[in-house]
Amino acid sequence: MTKIQDHEYTHIAQSPHFRALMYKKKRFIIPATIFFLVFYLALPLLTSYTTILNQSAIGPISWAWIFAFAQFIMTWTLCTLYVRKAAKFDHMVRKLSREWGGQQ
Repeated sequence: MTKIQDHEYTHIAQSPHFRALMYKKKRFIIPATIFFLVFYLALPLLTSYTTILNQSAIGPISWAWIFAFAQFIMTWTLCTLYVRKAAKFDHMVRKLSREWGGQQ
């Protein structure tokens, strides 16, 4: 792979394909991160400062347990979505690399 000089990077960073890549990455990563943090922090905050999750959901199982289990599902789901999106981002990077004389 060739080494990119500073002046070349400036041109690459201003190209429409690079800008599209960055826009699409930000459009996915920022909302996903915000959702993850809110969902993740909701459990300790709700259990510490409210009694909302203390209600019985299914027999002796409270909503706190269901919420905690949902966090595992949410993490796996976000991971799967990210892997799929990352493959698309990688495709865009390969295209950009070919456009600017990369070896890929």
